[in-house]
Order: sequence, then structure tokens, then C-alpha cells
Amino acid sequence: MLNRRTFLAASAAGLAMPGIARAQETPGVTATEIRIGNTMPYSGPASAYGVIGRSHEAFFRMVNDQGGIAGRRINFITYDDGYSPPKTVEQTRRLVEQDRVAFTFNQLGTAANSAILRYMNQRKVPHIFLSTGADKWGNYQDTPWTIGWQPSYRTEAQIYMKHLLAERPNPRIGLLYQNDDFGKDYVTGVRDILGARYDQMVRAVSHEATDPTIDSQVVSLQQGGCDVMLTATTPKFAAQAIRRVFDVGWRPAFYYLTNVSISVGTVMEPAGPEKGVGIITSAYLKDPTDPGWDNDAGMREWRAFMAKHIPNGDQKDGSYPFAYGIAQTLMQVLKQCEGNFSRESIMKQAASIRDFIPATLIPGIKVSTSPTNFHPIRQMQLQRWTGQTWQRFGGVIEGANV
Repeated sequence: MLNRRTFLAASAAGLAMPGIARAQETPGVTATEIRIGNTMPYSGPASAYGVIGRSHEAFFRMVNDQGGIAGRRINFITYDDGYSPPKTVEQTRRLVEQDRVAFTFNQLGTAANSAILRYMNQRKVPHIFLSTGADKWGNYQDTPWTIGWQPSYRTEAQIYMKHLLAERPNPRIGLLYQNDDFGKDYVTGVRDILGARYDQMVRAVSHEATDPTIDSQVVSLQQGGCDVMLTATTPKFAAQAIRRVFDVGWRPAFYYLTNVSISVGTVMEPAGPEKGVGIITSAYLKDPTDPGWDNDAGMREWRAFMAKHIPNGDQKDGSYPFAYGIAQTLMQVLKQCEGNFSRESIMKQAASIRDFIPATLIPGIKVSTSPTNFHPIRQMQLQRWTGQTWQRFGGVIEGANV
């Protein structure tokens, strides 16, 4: 699937480009539709995340079936970038310059979004609710047309270190991270908490997103005498790391795992569910495998959506509740626009969300933004893998002061 383009408008006639050009009042908006652009890794090393884009396709079909938004249907155009930043640049330019989308939504990957950051801001195209927790998406001063959604990776790492130091004052930490802005945010967060002790307490090894395995890195950390493991990488490598740590007989006293790679269906089960027992991560989304949510109204809503619109989707895959929650947040923004879908209005409303609660967020966690807060979700809760599901513990944590 090299190019993926989904049209969700009323008819082929309504999608003809000459008609759009004549009727268009603002970029990507006509009397009958709103065009939204997206790139996803439907292929490549992070293809497990492709279900996010497929979920969005189904979600916007549902919205259109219900009458659209302000009398307009959503035309969601999504392309495969293979988790390759040069391809992201190519496909994003296609979305903006050829497809003339109103904005891009939930493009995935730290490196991918970094590659288009300057382009989107120079052209003043809203680049919103990115599928990456890099801390820099909150930089409203320098990149006012870009905003994240999920918690910052840097804040997540700070929370892990605060928890660790409370339990183990003198740990020897093995840090495995992906060698890009995504992985390096975790390094920064660990440094924030450890300060001058970082060099004495941390042995850090990196890997490239294109590497076939991370086996040698895991062995290096084990042989370095580390008694704590922190893994900051994507699902494929997270599953490899869990397997390798277990298979070489290494049993870290604490094992922390980035919350973007904790899906039961795409990480924990492929790794071997028994091999990850005791791993700690953070959560802001309800885990679909947690029986505690069986009677939760929000998860019943999500399951009904899945049953009707994605009947073959793996309901153990946490990417689906993620996609649902972020798509609901976008719909809140579009509702707040009250029919004014200019790029300026969309960006203004994306930065004006007050305590919105998507169906799939953990109770007590809300989406809030302002002109000076481009980190929509700041709260998390720690949780531990039992061998069957993630079990939350402690209270909801609001960031970390350093």
C-alpha cells in the first residue's frame, strides 16, 4: 500500500477538483466538504501504527453517515509514508499543494513531523494533534501552527525517574532509546531528574529505526551491570526488547516501558505475555484488556463503534482507543469553530479546549489547551503488567516539576 487515499465525501461529482477550486472560500473547505490530510506508516518498521489511520477512516465515515459537521462532509485523505521522513515531506507537500487540505491531523512519528515542522509553519497550515509525544510540539512561541495531543515523552521519563528514586535510591539504569527526537526526549527527561548523577547512574545505548534487532544493545546493558531497564522505542523493538531481556535471564528490579509501545495486541502478546510481568509504564488511555473497564460507558461507546465500523479490528490493540480519543478531540475543535473553518479559526480553537473528556481517557485526565499551553494532556497514571493486562496503581499524576 504505497499510496492510500480515502475520499469520504457525498459523491464523485462533489469531489471533482475544478468544482472545488471554483467553490472554495478557504483552503480545503467548500460548501459541502472539509478536506483533512494525514500521513501514516502503513508500511515499514512502524507499520503496527497503521491501524490508527484506518480507525480515522472509519470514524470519519461514521461522522459523515451522521450528517457531517456544520453541513459539510469530511474528506479524509491519508497517505503511506513508510515511517520515512523524506516520504513524509513528499506526501505532506502533496496534501497541501495538490490536495489543498484545510489542515493535517494526527500525522505519526517524531522524526516525520520534525521533517515537516518548518514547512507547515511557514505556510501557516494547521498541523494538529500529532501522533507523537515529543516535548517540542508544545513550543507555541516558535511553531504556533503545530500542536501535540498525548503527554510529553520528557514528562513521562521524569515521572518514571521520580517513581524509581522513591523505590531505589541508587539504581544502575540501562536506557535503550531510539536514536531520534522521540528517543532523545526520554534521555532529556532522565537527565532532568538525575542531574549531575546521570553519568554515574545511567548506561545509555541507542538504535536506529531501521535496525533489524536490538539484541546486542540489550546484552550490552545486562553486561554493564544495570539493575533497571528503561526502553524508549517503537512497538516492534519494544517486543524484541522484552523477549530478549527475558531470554538472556536478565531480571531488572524495575523495567519501565514507553507508553506508546504497550499495546497488548502488538507488543505484549508478540513478546510473550509472561515475559513482561512486572513492567511499569504510564497510562492516560483506558486499556481495552482491563476488565475494570468492562462496564465503563466510554469503553462501551468505543466497543460499539468498533463492532459496527471496524468489525475485524483487534480490540486488544491500544492504538484503536487512542485513535478514537484523538478523533473525538478533533470533532470538538470543529464544533467550536461554529462553521468557520478557516485555517486561523481551526488553529484558534485547537488552542482553546477546556477540560474536554474523550471517551477513552482514564477518569481524571482531561484535554485542555490555551494560547500558551500546547500540551493538551498533562496527566498520567502508572500501571504494571500482570501477564494478562495492565493494572493501574497510585493516583493521576500531573507532570513533574524540575
